[in-house]
Amino acid sequence: MAPVLMQWDRDEHPDLRGVLVMQKGKVVAERYFNGEAADDLHDVRSAGKSITAIMMGIAIDRGLVRRLSDPVSDYWPEAKGTPAGEVKIEDLLTMRSGLDAYDADPTSPGQEDKLDEASDPQAFMLALPRAVEPGTAYRYNSVTSAIAGVVIARASGMTMSQFAGQHLFAPIGISRWSWASDVGGYTKGQGNLSLRLRDFAAIGEMVRSGGRFHKRRIVSQSWIRAALTPVVGIGEIDPYADGYGFFWYSKVLRIAERSIPVSFASGNGGNKLYIVPSLDLVVAITSSAYGKGYGQRRSEQILRAILAELVS
Repeated sequence: MAPVLMQWDRDEHPDLRGVLVMQKGKVVAERYFNGEAADDLHDVRSAGKSITAIMMGIAIDRGLVRRLSDPVSDYWPEAKGTPAGEVKIEDLLTMRSGLDAYDADPTSPGQEDKLDEASDPQAFMLALPRAVEPGTAYRYNSVTSAIAGVVIARASGMTMSQFAGQHLFAPIGISRWSWASDVGGYTKGQGNLSLRLRDFAAIGEMVRSGGRFHKRRIVSQSWIRAALTPVVGIGEIDPYADGYGFFWYSKVLRIAERSIPVSFASGNGGNKLYIVPSLDLVVAITSSAYGKGYGQRRSEQILRAILAELVS
C-alpha cells in the first residue's frame, strides 16, 4: 500500500498533508507530505460537522437530547418564536432547516462568511428568516451545524469541546486537539476542529466499528447507522457525493467492475475521512488546499487508487 501513496510525493500542489489507511483496525499505510509530521494538529474544516453529528448521538444516548423530532427551542429557550427555534433536530442534521442560509451563495443572509464575521453569532442565527418549509429542501450551510452545536452545549451544560473531550476524545485515547469557539464562547459545530492524522483516523475506525473503539462503546450502533444512512439525494448538485445523512456523505464508487459504497466526512481543501465497510477500511486524508477545487478531486483520486489496489 505504501507505494500507492508515494506517487503523491510528486504532486504538483504542495498542500497535501497526510494519508493514513486502516484495515480491520490496523494501520496498513501512513505517509506525510510537504513537511507535515505525525504529531501536527491539522484543521479538518467542515469534516468537524460529522464529529458534531457524533456528539449529537452521544447526547441522545445519554438522554440529554430526547428526540430528533424535538425543536431547537426545547434546548435553546431564547430561540423560541424564531424560525431557527422551530427547526427540528433531524432537519438541522440533514441540512434541511429551511433557514435562508446557503454557503455557496455569497448573497445569502446566512452564508458562512457572514456567520463568521458576526459580532454576536447566536443573535445572528436567531435573526435568520425562513426561506422554505423545514424538511423540504437540502441547502448546504454552516449555520445549521452551528445551531446543532449550541443545542449540544445547552443540553449538556458544557461547551461541546468539553463534552467531546469527556465522551469521545478521551475514551478513544485522543489527548491533543483544538476545537475553535466563536466569539460567543460556543464550540463551532460547523467545523474548525484540529486533530492529528492518527486521531482523525481513530474516529473513523470507531465509526466503522459501529460506535465501538477497542471494545468500548462510544456511541450507539443505531446512531452510527442512522447518521451514515442517506436521507437526501444530492448527486445532482455534488460531484463527490450521492447522498447526505446526519452531516455525513455517501457515494457508491465503481472500481474494477465493483460497486463500493463509501461514507465520509468532508472538509474544505480535501480533508476527508472515508469509511468503506465492505473492505473493513478507513482512509483519513488531511490537506490544506483550502478554497481550491483540486483538493477534493485529489482526495477522491487517492481513495480510488487505494481501493483499486485492494480489489485488483
